[in-house]
Amino acid sequence: MRSAECLFLEKGVEPTTIEDITLRASVSKGAFYLHFSSKADVVEALRVRFVQQLLDSVNEEVAMRSRDDWTGKLTGWANACAVGYLNATRLHHLIFAAAPLPTRNGLTNNLLIDHLADLLITGNHEKAWSLANPGFTAIFLFNALHGVVNREGIGESELDRRKLLHDIEDHFRRVVN
Repeated sequence: MRSAECLFLEKGVEPTTIEDITLRASVSKGAFYLHFSSKADVVEALRVRFVQQLLDSVNEEVAMRSRDDWTGKLTGWANACAVGYLNATRLHHLIFAAAPLPTRNGLTNNLLIDHLADLLITGNHEKAWSLANPGFTAIFLFNALHGVVNREGIGESELDRRKLLHDIEDHFRRVVN
């Protein structure tokens, strides 16, 4: 998959052939087809890996917060998610926008939204905030963050990035309080 990712970033998804991928990875086409039935399957596997890696970094950030620091957990979630997107903008755009599009379901039902919803539900139970519908709030916050970090040229300078992350964290806090 790493070879396919590099080729997709270099050439784009459409121009990259399965032969390009197998040559770069030094594997036979037969070996490729043991794992993937098409280039679209590779793109989907890259999407799954992207989301899982992002979730892993979010989990690490949230786990570093003290047990009762719900605001810290929430802003840590927002920060780690935003940084993950910002650090992989080209890859994210390539596999989620430039390649054959995933369903819109990913904007309402994915591992990151589920994780955020669990955090909001638990924070509700612990009286950190009082949300009428944590699931709705998770979808709302995720899509707001996703939309902001997907803007062209956003967070390119270190100063812009710090301001952007501050603003995202601030908006997350405001929504739950």
